[in-house]
Amino acid sequence: MAMNVLGGELRECGTSPLTGFYRDGCCNTGVGDVGVHTVCARVTADFLEFSMAQGNDLTTPRPGFPGLRPGDRWCVCASRWQEAYEAGRAPDVVLEATHVATLEWVSFDALHRHAVDA
Repeated sequence: MAMNVLGGELRECGTSPLTGFYRDGCCNTGVGDVGVHTVCARVTADFLEFSMAQGNDLTTPRPGFPGLRPGDRWCVCASRWQEAYEAGRAPDVVLEATHVATLEWVSFDALHRHAVDA
């Protein structure tokens, strides 16, 4: 059983669009997940613009990926969330659906400041 940053069982992040490195709706991680897609974020226009400026276009649809819109919940890379946080552009986070591995990259206090209810 995967754990969240609160010490409980990892909850589902989102299924519309279907998120997660493993496309299972959860921010699970494993050996193949080099990007550490563990932060369950409710993306904002500001974050999507920030991500695009960093070279990761999350808005343009591609085969198997519908493109994200503000308000979608998505498992984002822990390091990208931290970069956005440092730039003052981090999206809100669903703590119950954010994998405990995130704490290797991001402080709990930073996540808690951006927490929203599941």
